Amino acid sequence: MQVHNVQQGTPEWHALRSSYFTASEAPAMMGASKYQTRNDLLALKKTGIVPEVTPQQQAIFDRGHVTEELARPLVEEMLGEELYPIVGTSGNLLASMDGATMLGDTLFEHKLWNATLAAAVIAGELEPHYYWQLEQQLLVSGAERVIFVCSDGTRDNFVHMEYRPVAGRREQLVAGWAQFEEDLGAFEVKESKVEVIGAAPDQLPALRIEVTGMVTASNLDAFKAHALEVFSNINTELKTDQDFADAEKTVKWCGDVEDRLKAAKEHALSQTESIDALFKAIDDIAAEARRKRLELDKLVKSRKDSIRTEIVMDAAKALQAHIDQIDATLGGKIRMPKVHANFAEAIKGKRTIDSLNESADAELARAKIEASRIGDLIRLNLASLNELAANHKFLFHDAQDLVQKDNDALVALVKVRINDHEQAEQQKRDAEQACQQAQQQEQVQQALPRDDEKPLQQVAQADPAPAVTPITTAPAAAQPAADAGQRIKLGDISARLGFTLTADFLASLGFEAVAQERSAKLYRASDFESICTALIHHIQGVRLSKAAA
Repeated sequence: MQVHNVQQGTPEWHALRSSYFTASEAPAMMGASKYQTRNDLLALKKTGIVPEVTPQQQAIFDRGHVTEELARPLVEEMLGEELYPIVGTSGNLLASMDGATMLGDTLFEHKLWNATLAAAVIAGELEPHYYWQLEQQLLVSGAERVIFVCSDGTRDNFVHMEYRPVAGRREQLVAGWAQFEEDLGAFEVKESKVEVIGAAPDQLPALRIEVTGMVTASNLDAFKAHALEVFSNINTELKTDQDFADAEKTVKWCGDVEDRLKAAKEHALSQTESIDALFKAIDDIAAEARRKRLELDKLVKSRKDSIRTEIVMDAAKALQAHIDQIDATLGGKIRMPKVHANFAEAIKGKRTIDSLNESADAELARAKIEASRIGDLIRLNLASLNELAANHKFLFHDAQDLVQKDNDALVALVKVRINDHEQAEQQKRDAEQACQQAQQQEQVQQALPRDDEKPLQQVAQADPAPAVTPITTAPAAAQPAADAGQRIKLGDISARLGFTLTADFLASLGFEAVAQERSAKLYRASDFESICTALIHHIQGVRLSKAAA
């Protein structure tokens, strides 16, 4: 952390804050602030224009500073250490701490007393509006904990809790600021929002009717013409919040027109019972007012629903585009999993187009942050797979599922799976070698004379057997194989063959021990085949020599 020698609240401090993403802005960036939307923060960072502080807000700020100074000695007494206000930065992040110990391992953060927050502190469960600020303070400072205090500066209203980093939140915070910085580059500042007040069409002239058994005086014709013209000019193209406000106000106005016409009709009826033209005109106007009211009312509801749908669909498309960008970095075989985002729930209860867009944007930012986190994890796991399993990729056909695991768990699984495979392969090789040795031993046994064999003299043919010279060593063709460095004990050779050999006998066959381990003679393992061949020739030579004798 780089410490800046600026005092909080000074122009220098405000200038420094404008160049960084601050801890107090973290809740708004994460869409969790009670006082500022994410889009408002984007606009502030884009333009650098900070809203003016009202006198009421300044009074609250001043009271907060006073109570903070009163609470500081109470915390110092509790810790047994002095606390020093500090402003620090790390990368593009800034945090202003109400206090820190000399070693910097403990921070102090104070909030003005209110019953709701005090209850949360006592329960040890802070809302995101508060804990994102603390997470950034801990990240920037490297401290171990924050003593979070809610008080009015007195001992009577003073509660505190210890906050330590929560696993996973720091990563979410860093990813959140990364996504915010990306969104900031493409953000376009919109016109300032003003409170929308609906306006109904111009008021119709007062309808005057006097009757004495007949209509004696009325401006009904002019009234009707004017009314129908007003109805025809009512806007039914609803796009903006102003359009919706006007339409809702007009719906009420049309209802009022109907009520007034009904009252005029009833007044006329009280004076006469048979004035068809009068009633027909009144009925026509009332019917048109009712038709327009119902049409506009349905249109308002329908258009609001369609706008909600458009906002949800646009947000979903933007999220999918972000996921597609991540997919493009994963090599083609691995795909991003589905990232949960509930835009419909996010805009639930919002009444204006601006609030609908802000809520959808906040949920979109959250989902993008989560998608980026998953993408980073997958890329890390793919790198681990490529490094550890470069020659064993055939063992990981389920890589799509594996890359979504925690990296430590993936690395452990890869090593276990490769080790199991290598052991299985070694067992196969050992079994094949044992089979070959068994076959060789069987050949040796078959070469030995059986007890039930008749003397050779009784089965010899008429022609005398040729003279045979005993063979005591292997022929030149059976020269020892190249030494691979592996050694085998004399006892192991005897065990394989099924009978005991001596070092002197092997020496007579041309095989000398190459080393000795304690009392055990060691021979080249690569000579085993040659030893077997030499034994076969020796046995055959002895047999033939006996037959010739």
